[in-house]
Amino acid sequence: MSKKVVLIDGHSILNRAFYGVPVLTNSEGLHTNGIYGFLNIMFKAIEEEQAETLIVAFDLKAPTFRHKMYEAYKGTRKPMPQELHEQVPVLKEVLRAMGIPIVTKEGYEADDILGTLSRMGEEKGYDVTVISGDRDLLQLATEKVKISIPKTKAGGTQVENYFAEDVLKTYQVTPTQFIDLKALMGDTSDNIPGVPGIGEKTATKIITAYGSIEAAHEHVDEIKPARAANNLREHYDMAVMSKKLAAIDTHVPIEMPETSDGLENIYSEAAYQIMKRLEFKNILNRFNQEEMNVPVLSAAVEIQDENEQRQKIFKAMGESMISLHPVCEDGICGLVLAYGDEAFWMPAASTDALKAMAGWFDGHPQMAAMGLKAGLHYLPLTESDNILDVSLMAYLLNPLKDSYDYDDIARDYLGMTLPSRADLYGKKTLSEILSEDKEKAMTWLGYYAALPLKAANLLKSALEKEEMWELYQKVELPLSFSIYRMETAGIQVEREALKDYGNHLVGRIQELEKEIYALAGEEFNILSPKQLGTILFDKLHLPYGKKTKTGYSTSAAVLEKLQDEEPIARLVLEYRQLTKLKSTYADGLANFISEDGRIHGKFHQTITATGRISSTEPNLQNIPVRVELGRRIRKVFVPKEGCLFVDADYSQIELRVLAHMSGDENLIEAYKQAEDIHRMTASQVFHTPLEEVTSQQRSNAKAVNFGIIYGISSFGLSQGLSITRKEAEVYIKQYFAAYPKIKDFLDGLVAEGKAKGSVYTLFHRKRPIPELSSSNFMQRSFGERVAMNSPIQGTAADIIKIAMIRVDRKLREKGLKSRLVLQIHDELLIEAAMDEVETVKQILHDEMSHAAELKVPLEIDINTGTDWYEAK
Repeated sequence: MSKKVVLIDGHSILNRAFYGVPVLTNSEGLHTNGIYGFLNIMFKAIEEEQAETLIVAFDLKAPTFRHKMYEAYKGTRKPMPQELHEQVPVLKEVLRAMGIPIVTKEGYEADDILGTLSRMGEEKGYDVTVISGDRDLLQLATEKVKISIPKTKAGGTQVENYFAEDVLKTYQVTPTQFIDLKALMGDTSDNIPGVPGIGEKTATKIITAYGSIEAAHEHVDEIKPARAANNLREHYDMAVMSKKLAAIDTHVPIEMPETSDGLENIYSEAAYQIMKRLEFKNILNRFNQEEMNVPVLSAAVEIQDENEQRQKIFKAMGESMISLHPVCEDGICGLVLAYGDEAFWMPAASTDALKAMAGWFDGHPQMAAMGLKAGLHYLPLTESDNILDVSLMAYLLNPLKDSYDYDDIARDYLGMTLPSRADLYGKKTLSEILSEDKEKAMTWLGYYAALPLKAANLLKSALEKEEMWELYQKVELPLSFSIYRMETAGIQVEREALKDYGNHLVGRIQELEKEIYALAGEEFNILSPKQLGTILFDKLHLPYGKKTKTGYSTSAAVLEKLQDEEPIARLVLEYRQLTKLKSTYADGLANFISEDGRIHGKFHQTITATGRISSTEPNLQNIPVRVELGRRIRKVFVPKEGCLFVDADYSQIELRVLAHMSGDENLIEAYKQAEDIHRMTASQVFHTPLEEVTSQQRSNAKAVNFGIIYGISSFGLSQGLSITRKEAEVYIKQYFAAYPKIKDFLDGLVAEGKAKGSVYTLFHRKRPIPELSSSNFMQRSFGERVAMNSPIQGTAADIIKIAMIRVDRKLREKGLKSRLVLQIHDELLIEAAMDEVETVKQILHDEMSHAAELKVPLEIDINTGTDWYEAK
């Protein structure tokens, strides 16, 4: 059996991977998507080809003869994006660590090196596979040399393979004639000019008829069409030059690298350490970690005897720091405890037994935890306790991560690579894994307990260095307790009212269907974009029809353009909104009502990059407010008997934050005078006396006010207000003239983001913005909008969190029965006992208005009601 050799075109495959894999960066901010994609293609090739030898060829920076020839003709090659350029040396470092030979030669391109190596391999009797995204290499195909071209299709990578016979079958020319074909038709991506006016179809006819450019030129008078003949006659010198450019040199003065070890040692410890730095978790799983000298944490030791459990806990109380986690899932309850270098799993017979066991820790020492909020159901802790929640701390240090589990923190802060729970268990439950493989269960429980202990002080030091320790202590940690109490309280839902709401939606949806069908002249699937597009643009010939690969676009933006002129567009928009309301809320909410008649939703602190709290199971923060029927869903949320809802909402908090942070005197003064800020802005922007501002001008000014916070462009504003881009530019220019310090402030945020890589809220919450260093204009523009908005939105989020903590604390300090049941963005909802309503209103006003001391007053709108709709 012949030896299998795989040759890879380094820059070509890296380039293909860079554009084919979504943007990835590691904790150091290094772009890694090209490297990640390259390695996956490489591993796949090794496995599928059963390769014994693998060699990677790269271009050198030094100009090759092709560069020089082409530059004499016109221009130079397009420069490589910086995000890709920075990955080239790192990829080479990875390959060297894996013992994979890299071949370069000054004055020659990777194509020439691959051509030479493939010839050498074939002469030695090897089976050779050349992997490249460049079809120029098809000229190298023989019976023994296969050219593999990875191609992205439907989100996955497929490989096209070509031996010599495949080239002939696909392109109707031999591999050698492929050079002439490429030279005639040209290739701008590879800087081959070709002959003007001759495309692939004509070039193929010419080469299949005459065999070469030279032979075709000898019979140029016979070539059809006449235009092609004239072009070849006139530009023959260009065709000859293009052939030289397209031809690969297969006799580069190089030696084939010695690869006697084959690919046995690619999973080396040096490669493992680099993969760890790059954070390629899936690739790390390919390594045998037992051979990598990976630092590991101790597995947990199971302690079942109650007396022995007490002894371990008694010893723990004398330690300077412990890590403690209640676990209660799938019918399994227990505590995982770690101190020193030991970890223990202490099963409990029931939930009550678990709470009793956790109660032994009353008066505990400093505690490290992970995802503290979940453990508060069982642990006797308060906000005043000295707790280091490593998940919260890691989130503050980098809020762009997807998760903050023990394996993420071990990788990012301890330089350790630990298998995740999914790596150990797959989708199995704790109960299943305890019965099937107790050793794996103890490994996971040990990691879960010991990691916070190892990482806590390191993360604390990092927060202190970033000036975010106070944010953790005074905001995020106490907030966990407030959220826990809010989730535990839940909010009551009237099942019958929810059912009636659903029936009402069904009735209106059916009415809309009939009206839409009547206007369309036929029945169709209204929720099918393809069918809707055909009705709107092919049948009814409505404007703004824009075809995509899958049909006409029927996005909300398109329908909103049409709705004022075409009734069917307005009806379809309403139909979409109501069907979503029905599935998400009328039907969906019922699944979340507990036995106590209340929904105990989940609120998360570590999801959003700006610091806002997010809501799931169900998401109560996404209830539509534009449509009256959407707002009416709030009617099904009611206080328990003997209570009333008190709702408090910050008025224009982000604009007020903008006024404070920018220091703009005009905006500050407007708020101090309690002016209608949108009317005031309209007066300034449109040069209209305050009393003469029209409702339309006020509406437009409102769009500008809020748009400025989100870094809106003239194009975005023109779309939102249905005005020309030029008019929008004037609005924005006049806005900045009216509030001159705001532009300086926003420009300063972008400059700070570019200089520091991050921007900060008033409370020093960090928001990294890697997009600001991107060479891609769209990504940079996005980064600039984020830089302008995040400090404002993040500061508003910090303020509502502080208010929430203070309100919750004051309710408890006063011994009130009233309790916080919901936080939705800038709004707090209290279920207040009837005899405590006025006290609750005063607490809300005092604590919310003084959550932050700004240069403008924090205004609070407070309402009461017998349901959430009425209170809002």
